Amino acid sequence: MTILVTGGAGFIGANFIIDWLQTRNEVVVNLDKLTYAGNLRNLTSVEDNQNYAFIQGDIGDSALIPKLLAEYKPRAVINFAAESHVDRSIHCAEDFIGTNVVGVYRLLNNILSHWSELPETEKAGFRFLHVSTDEVYGALEPDEPAFTEDNSYKPNNPYSASKAASDHLVRAFHHTYGLPVLTTNCSNNYGPFQFPEKLIPLFIHNALAQKSLPLYGDGRQVRDWLYVRDHCAAIRQVLEAGEVGEVYNIGGNNEKTNLEIANMLCEILDEIRPGNGAESYKSLITLVKDRPGHDRRYAMDSSRIQRDLGWRASETVESGIRKTVSWYLENQDWVAATTGGDYHNWVRKQYR
Repeated sequence: MTILVTGGAGFIGANFIIDWLQTRNEVVVNLDKLTYAGNLRNLTSVEDNQNYAFIQGDIGDSALIPKLLAEYKPRAVINFAAESHVDRSIHCAEDFIGTNVVGVYRLLNNILSHWSELPETEKAGFRFLHVSTDEVYGALEPDEPAFTEDNSYKPNNPYSASKAASDHLVRAFHHTYGLPVLTTNCSNNYGPFQFPEKLIPLFIHNALAQKSLPLYGDGRQVRDWLYVRDHCAAIRQVLEAGEVGEVYNIGGNNEKTNLEIANMLCEILDEIRPGNGAESYKSLITLVKDRPGHDRRYAMDSSRIQRDLGWRASETVESGIRKTVSWYLENQDWVAATTGGDYHNWVRKQYR
């Protein structure tokens, strides 16, 4: 048996593949375009595994995808491939439309053609699992209940709009053509291998270099923080037992403001890697101009996946962040190789 993972060299996809190969005796084929956030160093630990294969390519390549499906005959496709950084989508949305909308449409179309020709027993067991985000639901007021799967879509930035479009395409291919799909919408992920443009790895990287820790606005935007390995466990459970056509929200039940996360990171670093001076790393926290259309709060109600599939996050935000800080401290070679010239140019431009 084989599964095809798209975007498997990225942050969440790489963690999923590593965990999968540790818990399943099943071949994983990893298709990744290797854009700036796709990094084969993430997968060094499995590159020689006999159950792992890597192909460089684009989910929108309608010549390549049919060949892969015919050759490997996967029983499932898990789609992590996406442009995912809100700040970059605000500067230029075209790449997001290209991958998250056009690319997903072409991927679905090619999978539909493949699935339609399978024997009935294989058709019944096939699954397409699409990994999406909480941001498609828009923003919450401070006292509003967390997002459920029944919330209306109200995306507020180009990234979330492109992901919302891909979610709608997945739903449409199920209801129109019968393609057996599953969709997951997750909250803010963090953990090993996250590209250091996102808040937690950016702040760890900057703090160690005694650079400012830039927080947008007042830093009181609220997010539900989900450790990436918990997310991977949830996806495995949805793939194994999820009801075809359903959507499952995946959250960590860990609502914290960005400022709280920054302070937590600094306290952990003060404890295990003190700076040269007497001051706490907290002295580096700097409030910068807010980004356009910054959603104030996201929170996920994971009742459905907990009730129906028995999944629950195992990490608190405190335990997960401590593990994440330790991983980055122990993998400074990975960080150095990931934060080259283009990365520094982006950070200077974004937080000037």
